[in-house]
Amino acid sequence: MNRVAVAAGLLVWVGATLLLSRSRLTRPTLAERLRPFHPGGRPGSGPASRGSGGSVGDLMAPLVRAAGDRLAAAFGVSEGAEKRLRRIHATTSAGAFRARQLGAAVAVASIGALVSAVARAPVPLAVLLVAGSPALVFLSIEQRLARRSDDWQRATAQELPVVAEQLAMLLSAGYSVGAALQRMARRGQGCVARDLEIVTNRIQQGLSEPAALREWADAVGVEGVRRLVSVLTLHAEAADLGRLVSAEARAARRDLQRRTVEQIERRAQQVWVPVTVATLVPGAILLAVPFLAALHAFSNA
Repeated sequence: MNRVAVAAGLLVWVGATLLLSRSRLTRPTLAERLRPFHPGGRPGSGPASRGSGGSVGDLMAPLVRAAGDRLAAAFGVSEGAEKRLRRIHATTSAGAFRARQLGAAVAVASIGALVSAVARAPVPLAVLLVAGSPALVFLSIEQRLARRSDDWQRATAQELPVVAEQLAMLLSAGYSVGAALQRMARRGQGCVARDLEIVTNRIQQGLSEPAALREWADAVGVEGVRRLVSVLTLHAEAADLGRLVSAEARAARRDLQRRTVEQIERRAQQVWVPVTVATLVPGAILLAVPFLAALHAFSNA
């Protein structure tokens, strides 16, 4: 009983430390206050996020992020939280996300330990409360982030054919790659427009167009975007870049059409699952009745 109480108290202390680590001990610096209004500012960048000593969270963020990534990798998650948060343009850094995730898991584990100690639950139930519930909370938060990342990739793939066609028209009309990207980012709407806004901001900060486009392709993780970026980076070598981008737009539209047809066929197949179950269950019951009657007759004979 004493060991369980000590373990529960330790878990409560760790959870409280993780939750209180998000509270600032000092006034935010001027760079931190201005970062949200910077065109190319991203969460998790800047000196304050690298451990400037402004808060306990800044010091614990690398350790918490590494621990969360390793725990997620143990459950089969291969992509890091920082890349997925950057993909969906989240205002939360990877360290803060992992701190909240681990804090929630530790809080649930401490509550489960207290409930097990007070109720004197059997060992299997206590293990389920102390170990299973935190894992479930951790995976639910991880699944929520993965779903948002998948939705962003799906929306990007759906918008890509139209965006590529508009880029092809602008390039054929005499626009340069940078001017076309800036026009698409300023007048467009959706996931690709927000990504292109970051690309144009990076170019204005001094990064070359190919490097900024490759950053976008690496962040979004969509194969169609990688192919489009590989074509756009040929602007110094290709004579008719608009024609090449137009061909890539047609290829992206064919890929989107093929995925849509596959999804429709998959849903059509799923419709037959309840129909098959509804047909097999009454049939199995009708076959079981004479079979059991025959077995009963043979056993009496």
